[in-house]
Amino acid sequence: MDDPQLIRYSRHILLPEIGIEGQERILAAHALIIGAGGLGSPAALYLAASGIGRLTLCDGDSVDLTNLQRQIVHRNDAVGQPKVESARRTLATVNPEVRVEALGERVEGARLEALVAAADVVLDCSDNFATRHALNRACVRHARPLVSGAAIRFDGQVAVFDLRDDASPCYACLFAEDAQSEEVRCAVMGVFAPLTGIIGTVQAAEALKLVAAAGRTLAGRLVILDALTMEWRSLTLARDPACSACAGRGRPAAN
Repeated sequence: MDDPQLIRYSRHILLPEIGIEGQERILAAHALIIGAGGLGSPAALYLAASGIGRLTLCDGDSVDLTNLQRQIVHRNDAVGQPKVESARRTLATVNPEVRVEALGERVEGARLEALVAAADVVLDCSDNFATRHALNRACVRHARPLVSGAAIRFDGQVAVFDLRDDASPCYACLFAEDAQSEEVRCAVMGVFAPLTGIIGTVQAAEALKLVAAAGRTLAGRLVILDALTMEWRSLTLARDPACSACAGRGRPAAN
């Protein structure tokens, strides 16, 4: 790190759990964020501010006026523009040192596989089960840690699936691909604006802890927030030996 970086990131460096070595790992890390909406906005802002070396942001949508209630990386003059380009401009004003790759597309197939393989940590900030499961399968195949978040109405949740560890459950262990899950969207059900900020910021925190090797992450746990009462619950997750996505990956640890 040069002198300006030592000053910029001094409050991280002062933390013994991060220090210079942890901050250098952050500066060298590559994060992949799928979704530049309510969750992706705060996650990207905090990763950029914290000095993540490279940030790949994927989203095929454009900014809509209804997004501005909660998608804080976008500004009023970005309405009608691609979300990833809007986000890239904002992130450049936060920290011009961060390399931001803006992909204005819904990535899938071989393209998604390559992006996951190139990343050190993956953040699922998407809003549909098809994308979540495709991303999970790619993270399983390439052994990449996945930070998953969701927010709807006043309910939010975050989990970490550290797929570098053979004993770790994956997203499909929690939400089976063949399950009849109800797809709910903000456009229909609504969402409390600060909730997306809380969940997206927790995702950023978990991603930073993963790349900096700091503290205990949410690996193997699911935290659930009821923002109406501001109460948190934490659940321990177990790997499903019959999981369709990760059954062939090593062996789960014995109980």
